[in-house]
Amino acid sequence: MTPTDRKYAKTHEWVKMEGNTAVVGISDHAQKALGDITFVERPPNGKNLAQGKECGVIESVKAASDIYSPVSGAVAETNAALDANPGLINEDPYGKGWILKLKNVNGADLSGLLDAAAYEKMVEAEKA
Repeated sequence: MTPTDRKYAKTHEWVKMEGNTAVVGISDHAQKALGDITFVERPPNGKNLAQGKECGVIESVKAASDIYSPVSGAVAETNAALDANPGLINEDPYGKGWILKLKNVNGADLSGLLDAAAYEKMVEAEKA
């Protein structure tokens, strides 16, 4: 079940607003497609990210995949727990497996993202 409390990018990242902070991760579909995640390269704190631009890399036993920022903002924090246990993304992609938090988010960016139902529909179409 895709959580309905966040928005989704067509590149399989999610964003959840918590006050003025945007929490970003990858979807359950994306982590399943990648397989066992072995490493996560995260952007440095303070870096300004632009919507749709690369902001990191996830490596798995199958492949390396770019992470794209679903919204514009400045990196406020990254999930340091992923250094010791990148598999948190496999275990809990919508919770403990978050990747980064952004501040100074452009709220207008959210309107261009998919809701859970539209994201699920897109994923189903990709499988077909």
